[in-house]
Amino acid sequence: MIQKYEWSTLLLRVVLGLTFFVHGLVKFQGGIGNTVGWFESISLPGSLAYGVALLELVGGIALIIGLGSRVVSALLSLMMVGAIIKVQLAAGFIGGYELDLALLTISVFIVVNGSKLYALDQLIFKRNEQNNETSKAA
Repeated sequence: MIQKYEWSTLLLRVVLGLTFFVHGLVKFQGGIGNTVGWFESISLPGSLAYGVALLELVGGIALIIGLGSRVVSALLSLMMVGAIIKVQLAAGFIGGYELDLALLTISVFIVVNGSKLYALDQLIFKRNEQNNETSKAA
């Protein structure tokens, strides 16, 4: 049962990471100035567009490789709450906030449960644990 759980969590983590990575990449490829302008048009600071795009891009990569998954997912959760409230809620569920709500739900799942399978965190922390055990034994 644990194996199925870890595989399904890995799938959620990688798809979430890929989704955010692509969204961040598009913001830069389409010209971050366009995103800055759009943020300003909805009464948000234009500089916030850089933070959002970087979080999506770098956070997406971090999720894919399993580095800081819980922290990144917490940041993405906060971002999605803001996006739903500020932008998508007025559009309604269909064609509005349904994708954002799904991404928020996956992000919260990763925050609560973590994702260990094929995660770089596991390699780093296992090495640290092994080094600590070795130094205690010496």
